[in-house]
Amino acid sequence: MEYKGIDWLKNKLVMKKARVKLRYDFYEQKHTAVDFGIFTPERLKDFHMINGWCTKAVDTLADRISFYKWQGDNFDIEGIFDMNNPDVLYDSAILSALISACSFIVITPNGDVPLLQVIDGSRATGTIDDATGMLNEGYAELEVDTNGNVTQSAYFTREQTVYYSVVGERIIQTYRVINPAPYPLLVPVIYRPDAKRPFGHSRISRTCMNVASGAMRTVKRAEITAEYYSFPQKYILGLDPETEFESGRASASSFLKITAKEDGDNTRVGQFNTASPQPYSEQLKMMASLFAAETGLTLDDLGFVTSNPQSADAIKASHETLRLTARKAQKVFGRCFLNAGYLAACVRDNAAYERKQVYLTHATWEPIFEPDASQLGTLGDAIYKINQAMPGYLDEDKIHEILGV
Repeated sequence: MEYKGIDWLKNKLVMKKARVKLRYDFYEQKHTAVDFGIFTPERLKDFHMINGWCTKAVDTLADRISFYKWQGDNFDIEGIFDMNNPDVLYDSAILSALISACSFIVITPNGDVPLLQVIDGSRATGTIDDATGMLNEGYAELEVDTNGNVTQSAYFTREQTVYYSVVGERIIQTYRVINPAPYPLLVPVIYRPDAKRPFGHSRISRTCMNVASGAMRTVKRAEITAEYYSFPQKYILGLDPETEFESGRASASSFLKITAKEDGDNTRVGQFNTASPQPYSEQLKMMASLFAAETGLTLDDLGFVTSNPQSADAIKASHETLRLTARKAQKVFGRCFLNAGYLAACVRDNAAYERKQVYLTHATWEPIFEPDASQLGTLGDAIYKINQAMPGYLDEDKIHEILGV
């Protein structure tokens, strides 16, 4: 087949890096909202507030997606993942995919067991095969220095993997490895792909970023206003010009000594009404409602306590959208991990297995919501009755999918 080439892939990656970096800034709480500067005092222009809602949206979903094991594993794919620190590999690939829409698993020949490495979506790209979800060709930045400069990269095709190193300002080809697998050894792990965007969508959508930025500005306005209602502004009418008056001391003191004017007129002291923080609280809660609607969270998840502690059933019902989102993500992630395991098995055995040979293998996951003690009794009774009607229908693996035990 005809390839686009490494230069084309590099240009494609450059176009995507900025958007991925922006979403990582929101996740890592490094992004600061644009200040409109209409009423912001000059001294507070550089003052910014940070919002962690985007972090919460990603982590809440990522924590619900927990890999359990492989079933129907006729190629010992689980053995390959077990030798590659699976507790970190699965979670790292899922978390990065939720943030940047797509992460990648690099497969490197390494003796008896291939080495699997996860890299984020800002460091790899390729052209995808829509039928299998694997790449036709790919490019990845394997190593970068502390300044973010690429020190080692690789170009992946169906026939071979070519590695490059940066020496000074020169990019030189160091070596190439023949690819025994029928697809490039760079596998995408995708969140919510579709026909228009096969590399998926980020959990941190444009709406999430927009609402989170609005919440940052709201909190900043409330913080600025707090400077005024902490020390309410006062005024004095009819003060003798010759009277010594310290404004700083007057702001912090409850008692003022003010002498009358020579003509006997009284000096009047007053105080302006303080600004209320209530409008900012209401606006922030409105922003939280918009963010919760976009991500399937609740106001309780975002720090607004709305009711007494809920039961497990109530929590599950209030997170129905989140449950459906996690269930959909599990299906796609399971297929992506299977692609990586299939190609790793080809590398391990130095054999070009056909994709259809692993069709019986599938990933299983921990329950999205673990049942509490009361639910265990109800579900246990239901499992007992089902197995009475159809003996052996719910075996150990199926019961684990329901109960998590």
